[in-house]
Amino acid sequence: MFKLRDYQLESINNIYDSVKKGHHSIIVQSPPRTGKTVIMSEIARRATKKGNRVMFVVHRKEIVDQVIKTFKANEVDMNLAQIGMVQTFTRRVDKLSEPTIIFVDEAHHVLARSYRRILETFPDALKLLFTATPVRLNGEGFEDVADDLIIGKPISWLIDNQFLAPVDYYAPVALDTSKLKTKCTGDYDEQSIKDALKPKIYGRTVDQYLKLAKGKQAIAYTYNVESAERLAKQFSQKGILAKAVSGTTPKTERDQIIKDYRAGKVRIVTNAELFTEGLDLPNVDCVIMLRPTKSLSLYLQFAMRSMNPRAGKTAIIIDQVGNVQRFGLPTQDRYWSLEGTKKQKESNRPKIQPVSTCPSCFAAFYRNGNTCPFCGADLVEEREIEVVDKAELKKVVARRKEIFKKIINDKVANNVVDKKPSDLKNYAEVKAYAELKGYKPGWAYFYAKQRGFIK
Repeated sequence: MFKLRDYQLESINNIYDSVKKGHHSIIVQSPPRTGKTVIMSEIARRATKKGNRVMFVVHRKEIVDQVIKTFKANEVDMNLAQIGMVQTFTRRVDKLSEPTIIFVDEAHHVLARSYRRILETFPDALKLLFTATPVRLNGEGFEDVADDLIIGKPISWLIDNQFLAPVDYYAPVALDTSKLKTKCTGDYDEQSIKDALKPKIYGRTVDQYLKLAKGKQAIAYTYNVESAERLAKQFSQKGILAKAVSGTTPKTERDQIIKDYRAGKVRIVTNAELFTEGLDLPNVDCVIMLRPTKSLSLYLQFAMRSMNPRAGKTAIIIDQVGNVQRFGLPTQDRYWSLEGTKKQKESNRPKIQPVSTCPSCFAAFYRNGNTCPFCGADLVEEREIEVVDKAELKKVVARRKEIFKKIINDKVANNVVDKKPSDLKNYAEVKAYAELKGYKPGWAYFYAKQRGFIK
C-alpha cells in the first residue's frame, strides 16, 4: 500500500468534502508528474474495500497496464475494478457492470461523444474526472459535464517543496511561424509543421543538446514518425545512442527500447506522440521539443516529462519551436475554471506572462532587470531616455533620424524592424536587426552562428 504525500491526501479530502456538499461529477486538477493515478488508486482502494465497484477509463492502450500495476500495488480489489480504453468500454457499455465510481484519466478529453456515452449510461455513479489542464482547444468549458472543480497545488509550489525538479528552459527557435496552419482538431497541421521547420533543424538540435545537456538522458517530441527517425539518426551519427519510437513500433521492440533507456544504454528517445500521457520514465533529465502545439495540455505534458525530482537535479528543456512563447514557462501559475474561454470576455481571459529569450544563450525567463540571469549578457531594450543636456538631446535625435532613414532606404532593415530575433531568416537580417537595436559588436555574428546562418 502506498504512503501518500500530503498534497495527494489534501486532494482526496477535498474530493470527499465536495461529495458531502452534493456534487456528483467533479473535475480534479493536478499538474503532470504529481501522481494522479496514485490518488485515484487510493480512492479505489477505499471504495472496493467497502464492496463498491469502480471503473477507470483511459484513452490510450499504453496506459492500461500501468494503471493495473498501480491499482494492484495499492491493494485495490481487482475483482471490483474495471480498467480499460474508452473505445472498448463504449462498444460494450450495455454489458458493463454498474460502477459506484467512474474515474476518467486525462479528462480534458471528456467532452468527446465516446466519453459522454459512458458517463450518461451510469447517471448514479460518482464521476471523478482527473486532468492537469481543464481546458480545451476549441474553447468549450466543462460546465455541462461537471458541477465542481478541485484545484491542486501549483507547479511553483511543488518545485519549492521538492516534489518536482526546477527547470532551465532554452528556446533556440528554428521555426517559421508564418507557415503554420491549423487543422480541424484545433492543433497545427503536420505538413505545415514540416514546411515551417528550418532545413538544418535536426543537426542544430543535436548541437544544442551537446551544448546544453550533454550526457543527460532525453526525450525528444517530434511531429511524425519520419521526423522521429531522422532525429534519432542524427544523434547516432554523433555517437549518441538514440532510438525512435512511435505507435507503429512493434511492442517487443518498444519494450526493449524502454528497458535499455531505463538502464542508461539508450541516451535519447525520439518519439511521435507515444510518451505523452501517463507513461512513467523517471530518469528523463532533458526534454527536446520539435513539435509546435496549440494545446496547453500537450505542452505541459511535454515540458514536465523531465521534472521528476532527484537530489541536485535541474531539468533542461530545449524548445526549438517556440511553444514557450505561446504558453509561458511551465512553472507559471495558471488560472483554472469550469467556464470555457469562449464565454470569457477577452479582457477577462488569463494572460500569459511575456517570456524573454536571451539573444546570446537562448535561455527563456521572466525578465527582471537588464541582464540574462543565465549567462549575464546585456538585454537591450527600447526605453525612455533621460535627457541630461541639449547636447545629449541632439545626439539622441540624430541617432533616431539615422535609424528612421535607414529603415526607409534599406530594404533589409525595413524588413526586420518589427521582427523578433527568432523571426530573422538570414545573416543579412541579423546584422540589420543588430544595428537597428544598437546591439554590441559581435552579437550578430554569434547569433547568426547559433542559428546556422554561418557555417
